[in-house]
Amino acid sequence: PIPGVSVRYVSRLSELGRPDLIVLPGTKNTMGDLIWMRESGMEAAVLKEASRGKLIFGVCGGYQMLGETLSDPHGVENGGSMKGMGLLPMETVFAEKKTRTRVQGHFGELSGVFAPLSGTEVEGYEIHMGTTENLGEAIPMIALEDGRTDAYMTKDGRVWGSYLHGIFDNEDLVFALVQDIMK
Repeated sequence: PIPGVSVRYVSRLSELGRPDLIVLPGTKNTMGDLIWMRESGMEAAVLKEASRGKLIFGVCGGYQMLGETLSDPHGVENGGSMKGMGLLPMETVFAEKKTRTRVQGHFGELSGVFAPLSGTEVEGYEIHMGTTENLGEAIPMIALEDGRTDAYMTKDGRVWGSYLHGIFDNEDLVFALVQDIMK
C-alpha cells in the first residue's frame, strides 16, 4: 500500500467521482462490455475525464476498447464491427484462436515523469482474442523479447494500453503512475 493512494472497483456511474487515474481492466467480452459502458454512461464519463487530462490505462479488453474500431469477423464475441472509445489510434480484429502466452520485455525510451521507466524490464501474460494494430499515431512503449511491440500510448502520454496482465506488478511503473497523479 502507498499512503494516500486508494484503488476501487466501480460498477456504477455514481461511484466514479473524480478519479486521478482510470484503469479499464480485462474482460471476457470486450464488445459486450463496451456496449454496457455506453448504456450506463460510463464511457461518456471516461471520455470526459480523458478530456480533462486524466491518465487512462487499458489492460487487455480495456486496451481494445480504447481504440478506434473493434471488428469480429468470426463472431467470437458479438460479431460485426463497432466503434471503440477513440482514445488510442488503434484497431482490433478478433481472431478465432485465443493468444495465451507468458511474455517478457522492456520499456522503450519514455519522457517526462515516466522517463525513469525507460529500459525497465516488464513481464506478464497475454490472454486475448485477436490483434490490435497501431494506426500510425500511437507511441510504442514496450518491446517484447519475441520482437513484437506491446503497450502503446498517445503522443501526450495520457492514454496507455497494454495486453500484459500483471503489468501493475512492476513497482517502478506503479511508482511513476503515483508520481504523475500527485504532481
